[in-house]
Amino acid sequence: MEHRHLGRTGLRVSRLGLGTLTWGRDTGERDAADQLKAFWDAGGTLVDTADVYADGGAEYLLGRIVEDLVPRADLVIATKAGSVPDPDRRFDTSRGHLLSALDASLQRLGTDYVDLWQVHAFDPGTPLEETLQALDIAVSSGRARYVGVSNFCGWQLAKAAAWQLAGAGRTPLASTQMEYSLLQRGVEREVLPAALDLGVGLLPSSPLGRGVLTGKYRNGTPPGSRGGSEDMAAFVAPYLDETASLIVDALAIAADGLAVSPLHVALAWVRDRPGVCAPILGARNAAQLTAALSVEALTLPEEICLALDDVSAPLHRYPDHDWTTL
Repeated sequence: MEHRHLGRTGLRVSRLGLGTLTWGRDTGERDAADQLKAFWDAGGTLVDTADVYADGGAEYLLGRIVEDLVPRADLVIATKAGSVPDPDRRFDTSRGHLLSALDASLQRLGTDYVDLWQVHAFDPGTPLEETLQALDIAVSSGRARYVGVSNFCGWQLAKAAAWQLAGAGRTPLASTQMEYSLLQRGVEREVLPAALDLGVGLLPSSPLGRGVLTGKYRNGTPPGSRGGSEDMAAFVAPYLDETASLIVDALAIAADGLAVSPLHVALAWVRDRPGVCAPILGARNAAQLTAALSVEALTLPEEICLALDDVSAPLHRYPDHDWTTL
């Protein structure tokens, strides 16, 4: 698998990442181990998790299987902190909470450091400078090698990245993790231009449109799918509308013409977008993951990319970055 620099840093990561959202909840130890082994065997290095995935269970599971399967030094382990199960607030990015959360993550992961530590979301109740100071402390103390953010809108990302670049001794942001796919191109309005300008790499989450871009929902909701599960149905539902259906139909036509699956076309499209470092893949099992990883051999023809761009183009209105063309 090819590797790319993460933003404007020296850290290189595989151009596909392995996500662990369901680990410790829907994905047990054996399936998780099979996925990690398949990913590593394919040349993958970037494994993404978070302290709230399965209430810490995903980190704990990752830590357990790394000991036996893959040399720690061969992986780029990324985790997140800042989301909290609090009825009064969804996020806490105070310095105290973040650093305590990082220590807890390291203990669950069974490691002295994480390669990439990310603020899971913007917290309007905490001064941004305080949040960013926690990132600097994490790096200076050796608990994190690189830092990034997740789910920051355009102005939030620009403010955070510029603040880190403005002061001597501050750690530049390496990455931002955002949902990005043919069904969700909102980051192209302001987040992606800011990231490109400030040297921040984009890690797309849900690159397959929450599973809809595989084409499995074209004839209804199949049993056993996320869209048919009690826990995940609401997560998939926004991408089962008429607009999404038109995009999926175009994707299927392109896939037929290339003799590949819609999954491969959708994944290759987002993987090779400007500014993208590594889409994060989630899979139910190793066989599903291996099928997705085979996209490594596929590069889309330019005319296919242009056709998909057209059918899925986001609506731009003032004051988007290209408002002068409106």
